[in-house]
Amino acid sequence: MKPEPSTQLDSSWSHMIREASEWFAGPLGQQLLAQERRILGDELDRCFGSYLVHYGPFADSLPESPMIKRSVRIGAALPGVEIVCDEQAWPLGEHAADIVVLQHGLDFSCSPHALLREAARSVRPGGHLLVVGVNPWSAWGMRRAVSREAFRHARCIRATRVGDWLNLLGFALEKRRFGCYCPPLSSSRWQSRLARMESVGERVQLPAGGFYLLVARKLMAGLRPLRQDRRERMGKLIPMPVAKLSRRDVEQ
Repeated sequence: MKPEPSTQLDSSWSHMIREASEWFAGPLGQQLLAQERRILGDELDRCFGSYLVHYGPFADSLPESPMIKRSVRIGAALPGVEIVCDEQAWPLGEHAADIVVLQHGLDFSCSPHALLREAARSVRPGGHLLVVGVNPWSAWGMRRAVSREAFRHARCIRATRVGDWLNLLGFALEKRRFGCYCPPLSSSRWQSRLARMESVGERVQLPAGGFYLLVARKLMAGLRPLRQDRRERMGKLIPMPVAKLSRRDVEQ
């Protein structure tokens, strides 16, 4: 890994990230992150490796796992970010991380394709890329259309579309999970009343949760031995002698 931070950052992207960070620090953002933290923890407990890289437009505690030795946060200049960089230029070597977590990075991005390529490049073969995004086919996705806060800038890219991008980048999708079935309500009273929706939705896994989590493994390029043509000596075709029949033998 390269610890040198990038000093030249896109101003419009930095402004969008700061606004998104303020929204995630509010009640609705915390409601969403609380559910994601639990599900991310479940999936990271199944992963192992030396390095985990986290990218997200908010200031929150890093997801932890006893199977991971070192976790580092990269991205915009936010509290807790150890390596400041632009979304399209990660100061990491190729195959530097065992696990990369993109938590709402694609939702608040000026170039989602470029960001996903950077994340994919940083994952070692056999490693995992975890993508968390706002589900557009949910109450949270509908709120984004009428929101006047920073949440209105969220792209809310479909999970199936992100899965297609991952496939093109050489990843195999292993799992897709949904969470946060409770609608975006700032009132804690209503959140407690609708808490049952969360347990039912989590058990049934309907594709209507407020966020989705994609777990993808980077395929390993296998070595394919060259097939050598075996040339075996073949005998020559020798015509067999044919007995000549006379007209008299045929007529008998």
